[in-house]
Amino acid sequence: MTLPHKACGTEIKSKSNSLRIFTSWSHKIIIWCCALPCFYRPAPFVNPPVLSVNFSLRSSPDIVHENLKMGSDGESDQASGTSSDEVQSPTGVCLRNRGNRRISAEDLNKRLSLPADIRIPDGYLEKFQLSSPPFDQPLSRRSRRASLSEIGFGKLETYIKLDKLGEGTYATVYKGRSKLTDNLVALKEIRLEHEEGAPCTAIREVSLLKDLKHANIVTLHDIVHTDKSLTLVFEYLDKDLKQYMDDCGNILSMQNVKIFLFQILRGLAYCHRRKVLHRDLKPQNLLINDRGELKLADFGLARAKSVPTKTYSNEVVTLWYRPPDVLLGSSEYSTQIDMWGVGCIFYEMAAGRPLFPGSTVEDELHLIFRLLGTPTEDSWPGISSIDEFKSYKFHKYKAQSLINHAPRLDNDGIDLLMSFLKYESKKRISADEAMRQPYFRSLGPRVHTLPETVSIFTLKEVQLQRDPGYRNSSYPESGEE
Repeated sequence: MTLPHKACGTEIKSKSNSLRIFTSWSHKIIIWCCALPCFYRPAPFVNPPVLSVNFSLRSSPDIVHENLKMGSDGESDQASGTSSDEVQSPTGVCLRNRGNRRISAEDLNKRLSLPADIRIPDGYLEKFQLSSPPFDQPLSRRSRRASLSEIGFGKLETYIKLDKLGEGTYATVYKGRSKLTDNLVALKEIRLEHEEGAPCTAIREVSLLKDLKHANIVTLHDIVHTDKSLTLVFEYLDKDLKQYMDDCGNILSMQNVKIFLFQILRGLAYCHRRKVLHRDLKPQNLLINDRGELKLADFGLARAKSVPTKTYSNEVVTLWYRPPDVLLGSSEYSTQIDMWGVGCIFYEMAAGRPLFPGSTVEDELHLIFRLLGTPTEDSWPGISSIDEFKSYKFHKYKAQSLINHAPRLDNDGIDLLMSFLKYESKKRISADEAMRQPYFRSLGPRVHTLPETVSIFTLKEVQLQRDPGYRNSSYPESGEE
C-alpha cells in the first residue's frame, strides 16, 4: 500500500516541478515577448532571433544611434510601436532619436569656435552634419582647419577689397566685404619681407587676439597667409574715437564721455585679468561702430618689452599717452602702464583737446610736470636716482588744479581723473576698481553683471545722447542732453 503512495508522491512532485519549470519559462517568454516590440518589429518565427543592440554617439552627446541586428532573417528595422523621435532603451527609458536632427548654425559656430556673427551657408551645414565626428569628441586642430578652409576661411578670394583706409611702409588697411557672410570687414594686409618674415608685432597681435573674446575688444575673424602677405581680417567698425571727436567738433555729451570711458575700462579690465597689457592706448586705437560700441584695437605692441618708436605700419608711436615712468626709461611694466593713457583719453574727451601733446620725450615730460608738479621724493620715491630725470634739469613746478582745465567734469569725474594720473604706477587705480567709482553710478548696477561678450547697449538704461557739437555721421538722433 505504500508503494503506490510513494509512486503517487513522486508523480505529484514530478508534475509540480514540471509545472514550476513550465511556469518559469512561460513567464520568461511572456516578459521577453512583451519587451520585444521595444526593439524591433517581430520577424517570422523560424529560428529564435538573436538580438544585439549597439549604442554609439553621433552628432551630439544626446544623439543616440540605434544599430539593431536581427537573427537569421536579417531584418534591422526599428520597432513599429515607437515614433521616429523616440526609441525605447532596454531599461525602458525613452531616448530621443536625433539621427535626423538638423545641425544649426549656432551648433556649428560652437563646434568650430566661430564668432557669433558669422553666418554659415545652409549647404555646408548639411555637409558638416554628414562628415562631422561625434560632438562628444574634441575636434583636432587639423580637422578644424580643414573645416574652416572648406567653408572659405583662410582664403584671399573670400574677401573683396573696397576702399583703402590707410597705408604705411609695411602694412595697408582696406575696407572689405566677406563673400561668406556679406558683412563688411577690415583687412590689415602686412607685406612680408623675404629676409625678415612676418613682423613680430603682427605675430603678437594675432596670438593675442585669437584668445581675447570680449564685447569691447575688436574681433579677429580670419588670418590669410600667402608667400607675399599676411592679412588679418577684423570686424569692421565705422570710425575710431579720434574721428568721432572730430565729427563732434571735440564737444562730446558728458553722458557719452562716461559711456565711452566705461567701455574702455571694461575691455582693459578683461585684458588685465589675463595679464595682457595693451601699451599703445590712444583715440586712434579705440574703434566705434554706429551703435556706439567702443572696442580696443591694434594690439601690436601688447606685451612688448621695450617702447619702439615705430609700428610695423611705420606709424610713429605717439608720446601723448605715455606714462612718465615709461618716458624715463622704466621697463618694469604692469597693468598700471595702461591706466595713465586712460586718464589722458578721459581728459581729451571731456575737454576737447589733448592733455599732454608733447613733440619729444623732454617736451612731453615738461608738459606733465608743469601741470601735475615736478616730482619729488615725496610724490615719487626714487625719482632723484633716475639718470634720465636728472639729465633734463626740469624747473620746479607746483601742481595745478585739474578743475580749471576740465570744467565740464564734476567732482566725481575729477577724482577719477586724478586717480589715473599718479606718478607712481602702483598707485594708479586699476581698471576693475575704476569701473566701481561713483562717477559711473548713473549707468546703473546692471552694467557690472553683464557677460563678457555682451554689449552694455543691451541695457535700456545705457543710451548715447546728442553730442552738442556733432557733425556729419555722429549720433544726433540718439537723444538730447
